[in-house]
Amino acid sequence: MTAHKIVLDYVGCRLNEAEIEQMARRFVCHGDVIVRDAAEADVIVLNTCAVTGEAARKSRRMIARARHANPNASIVVTGCYAELAPEKLAHLPGVVQVIGNRQKDDLVDLVVGEGALLDAREILRPGSLGRTRAFVKVQDGCDNRCAFCVTTLLRGKGHSRPPGEIIEEIRLLLEAGYQEIVLTGVHLGSYGHELGRPQGLRELVEVLLARTDVPRLRLSSLEPWDLDGGFFDLWADRRLCPHIHLPLQSGCDATLRRMARRTTQASFAALVDAARKRIPDLTITGDVIIGFPGETQAEFTESLAFVEAMGFARLHVFTYSSRPGTAAARMSDHIPLAVKKERLIRMMALSDHLWHACRQQHVGRIYDVLWESAHGDAPEGWVWSGLTDNYLRVFTAAPTMLNNTITSARLTGLAKGGLQAVIC
Repeated sequence: MTAHKIVLDYVGCRLNEAEIEQMARRFVCHGDVIVRDAAEADVIVLNTCAVTGEAARKSRRMIARARHANPNASIVVTGCYAELAPEKLAHLPGVVQVIGNRQKDDLVDLVVGEGALLDAREILRPGSLGRTRAFVKVQDGCDNRCAFCVTTLLRGKGHSRPPGEIIEEIRLLLEAGYQEIVLTGVHLGSYGHELGRPQGLRELVEVLLARTDVPRLRLSSLEPWDLDGGFFDLWADRRLCPHIHLPLQSGCDATLRRMARRTTQASFAALVDAARKRIPDLTITGDVIIGFPGETQAEFTESLAFVEAMGFARLHVFTYSSRPGTAAARMSDHIPLAVKKERLIRMMALSDHLWHACRQQHVGRIYDVLWESAHGDAPEGWVWSGLTDNYLRVFTAAPTMLNNTITSARLTGLAKGGLQAVIC
């Protein structure tokens, strides 16, 4: 079996990142070698995004950079932009294969051919593929029809992986030494719905906590209408990380209706209140789109006030981008670019304020931190970076190797991008 040198890269969401990690594990199981320098690669696999116009441009730039770095490498393009514009991508220099989302699970076999699989437990040590947390894709596709979203068109209908397959993958990762597993999907909260299991995600989490010894289990983005107050009882098991990402998209009911979002200010606020009452030390992050068609100044001001009232720890803020085939692209009253830029600045300023306030309230607290990476410019040896279970970025100086360990640390003050800490 011939070993190939593979570079993998992506732009876009956590799911794209999870898919790249899954591909890396499968390439390794086939006997291939993952390298980071494109100049060394035989094959460069790029997972693209098309959720916004800017994401599509980043995808094109990523392909161009790969071609420039290694004109002799075979470039394989997959992901949402590959689904949206396969013929355009196929004609780009260096691109030898364009593999859409519906074939993505077979990508490794399509690229290097089928072969005997190796036992990768020793090979897949945390950090060997660039990260000490393992992202596990449990679901793909989406049955929502949000007016702005092209992902539903490019990913297809929602479909879920069998629980047994997920358990097997997680057990392999735990045997390899991973301390945190992150469950991800396009519409994670709909896990099992197409199989007639409306509480599918809750059942999956319960099974994973019962049948694995995972130290930390984290959930990625959850649509608010998929959850009820009882869902938060899962956090009675402290291995489930007290961090929830809730995509709000707008804090104005009129805008939410035009977006075809199945939530309101009242229902979202009630959900946040229920979560905070049941989950100690909970951190809530979210997504907000500004400049959606028809968004008046009054609607934006209302959204801004509601976002502040919800007390998000941090926001992902997006400027609305018209995407082909979506309902919003056909709407009138598109917002001028200058207005969107001004609103973006204001929402980003609010996000910065909320992040500062969140960090400030945790100073003096003690949390368990999973240490991920280090750089060596401290008198003590290394400056280590890690995450608390409630998703606070933490830094500490230490003379010893902390990689992939969980230690208690006292948060002593603010730092750029997170908090400073000392190990207890």
